[in-house]
Amino acid sequence: MTGEADDQCKPLHSEPKGGHTTVVEYALGEAWVVAARGEFDLNTSGALNEALESAAREYPRVVVDAAGVTFADSMFLTLLLRIHRQTDLRVAAPSPQLLRVLELTGADTVLNVRATLADAVAE
Repeated sequence: MTGEADDQCKPLHSEPKGGHTTVVEYALGEAWVVAARGEFDLNTSGALNEALESAAREYPRVVVDAAGVTFADSMFLTLLLRIHRQTDLRVAAPSPQLLRVLELTGADTVLNVRATLADAVAE
């Protein structure tokens, strides 16, 4: 990340229980981006849950950069659907695994899924 987004990045959050997840937050254009990386399940989603809940309270548009999500279970899906009801949530560049979960459950017809981060941030 370079430029304006670097100045507004929040510190990196990591889950303590070996889940190999990271969550990074930053402003990009008119959106607040929450970049999720790693495997997200009940035991490894605390930081992501906290970041999305906080962002939904503070920003009218929240983008989940999901390109680095390597595993997502029903808890992750439930989190996205809950936040979707609270703000203009966009899911950007979902990994193939996550895209499959979204398609299989029909969540891709409810959530605003975009192919790229740039598409998700745009009006």
